[in-house]
Amino acid sequence: MKQKSIYICQNCGYQSSKWLGKCPECGNWNTFSEEIQEKTIAASQAKSFKKAAIIQKLSEIKSKILERIDMQSTELNRVLGGGLVPGSVVLIGGEPGIGKSTLLLQTALKMNKQKVLYISGEESAEQINLRAQRIDFENENLYLLTETIVENIVFQTKENNPDLLIIDSVQTLQSEKLESAPGTVSQIRECSNAIIEMAKTLNIPVFLVGHITKDGSIAGPKVLEHMVDTVLQFEGDQHYMFRVLRALKNRFGSTSEMAIFEMQSSGLREINNPSELLLSMHNEDLSGISVTSVVEGARPIMLEVQALVSTAAYGTPQRASIGFDHKRLNMLLAVLEKKLHIRMSQKDVFLNIAGGLKIDDPAADLSVISSILSSELDMAIDKQICFAGEIGLSGEIRPVPKVELRLSEAEKLGFKEIFISAYNQKKIVGHYQITIHYVSKVEEVFRRIFNQRSKE
Repeated sequence: MKQKSIYICQNCGYQSSKWLGKCPECGNWNTFSEEIQEKTIAASQAKSFKKAAIIQKLSEIKSKILERIDMQSTELNRVLGGGLVPGSVVLIGGEPGIGKSTLLLQTALKMNKQKVLYISGEESAEQINLRAQRIDFENENLYLLTETIVENIVFQTKENNPDLLIIDSVQTLQSEKLESAPGTVSQIRECSNAIIEMAKTLNIPVFLVGHITKDGSIAGPKVLEHMVDTVLQFEGDQHYMFRVLRALKNRFGSTSEMAIFEMQSSGLREINNPSELLLSMHNEDLSGISVTSVVEGARPIMLEVQALVSTAAYGTPQRASIGFDHKRLNMLLAVLEKKLHIRMSQKDVFLNIAGGLKIDDPAADLSVISSILSSELDMAIDKQICFAGEIGLSGEIRPVPKVELRLSEAEKLGFKEIFISAYNQKKIVGHYQITIHYVSKVEEVFRRIFNQRSKE
């Protein structure tokens, strides 16, 4: 059996016959490692699961109803697009200790009507059993296998024919066809190909757990994310109890949905109404705090935006944001200085989204500038007021989508007033108990909130 030595970029999978300092494909430095690659493989190993494909006319193909598997979790079903599609491969990534294994084991324990095969390459069966006892769910149809050789995993899956396969994790797998260490680009590519081919052929859905790198991307070649059907990101701050599950890619559903869980000693608890938990229950009036209405997929969420503005103690002012885009914060500060003539260039500005969540909905812009102005003027905003509007570079307040969802959520939680763009007025149908303030410029928001309160 012939072998040759090649150098592979551990970031993107680019191959070279010699070592290179900088990868010509992704531009990263010092990412090449030497691996042994086989020239040929045994004939018995070269057999494929695939059957010969048949050419068909598009008009002759009959569409069938896509039956999804209920994951026994409302939040997980929402992110997947209504359930798990048979034969699909789902890659879930997240930081170590964030709860990936707990989420999948808890899901497997709840699915007592399906035969689930849980394969672990990181923990022993005894360790998994201890976690299952802590979660306190029982499933007689859950089977465990501690294995890292992908050929053995494929054989056991074909022999047992489970309804769901969970592999934790893809970086621990290795193929006997390759001599490189587990977790290398060639091993991840080879093992992933074998698992995906098996899943499509046997029509078995598969969950793959993947580690992430320092910059937050899933470790291994980028082609891994292209091969799978769905990529889920499990994130959250270690110092907070909340965990957020987002879909970065989904061939069978929307990528704008998210699920929120609360980490407890007995496992993960689903948060069906996150707005009530993410809002502070303080009674006193505090400056620098406002509430925004953001939408994740089809779910409106009320979040608290906190800002602190102070005089820069050292020449260069500081800008820091947690849960909000840093560049967008700088843009909003420039708009405030231009339109309201407030010297933000000489101020330290700190911004925080309460609860440890990260938001990218532009509708939070209006709440961000309101919190900054509240802190700068040291004037509290009424707790019964919320905001939803995008800020343009000229200071105009642009309309936001799904405004009726935001209004319904704000009204349900007891807010009395909401500030939205005047351009949303034509899209609102129906009557709401909440008072709606239509504004078109940041100057109007400043005048209506802070000037009125200063006269009282």
